[in-house]
Amino acid sequence: MRFMVIIKASKDSEAGVMPSEKLLTEMGKFNEELVDAGIMLAGEGLQASSKGARVKFSGEKRTVVDGPFTETEELIAGYWIWKCDSLAEAIKWVKKCPNPHPDQESEIEIRQVYEAEDFGAEFTPELREQEERLRAEAEKLSKT
Repeated sequence: MRFMVIIKASKDSEAGVMPSEKLLTEMGKFNEELVDAGIMLAGEGLQASSKGARVKFSGEKRTVVDGPFTETEELIAGYWIWKCDSLAEAIKWVKKCPNPHPDQESEIEIRQVYEAEDFGAEFTPELREQEERLRAEAEKLSKT
C-alpha cells in the first residue's frame, strides 16, 4: 500500500519562514530512517501558497486564482509518499516524526493512494497499459 503523508502548513511556513537547522537535521535523520526501512518513496517541502495558484473548474470554464490562500490550516507545507503494509504502520511512522512546526500545534494527515486494482472493471486493460507506460516514463524523468 502507498500512502501520501501530508504536512499541514502553519502561519510561519506560509510566511516563508524557513525551518531551523535543528529541525532540518531532525527531519534528515527521520528521512534516513524511512529510506533505510524501505518506507519512503518520495518527499518534498512546498513553498508558500503566495507563490502558487489554483485553477477553478466550472463546466468548460477555467478560472485562475493566484495565492496566497487564507485558510492556512487547510494548506500543505510538504509531503511524503510512503510504502507501508497498513495504515497502522504509516501511523506508527508518523508518530516518530519530529514536530514539523515545533513552536506551535502541528498536524500530519495520512491518505492511502489508489492502486490500479481499486478501480475495478472500469480500468480496462488498455487503461492499465497506458498507466504502466506513463509511470515508467515518469520514473525515467524523475531520475534525470
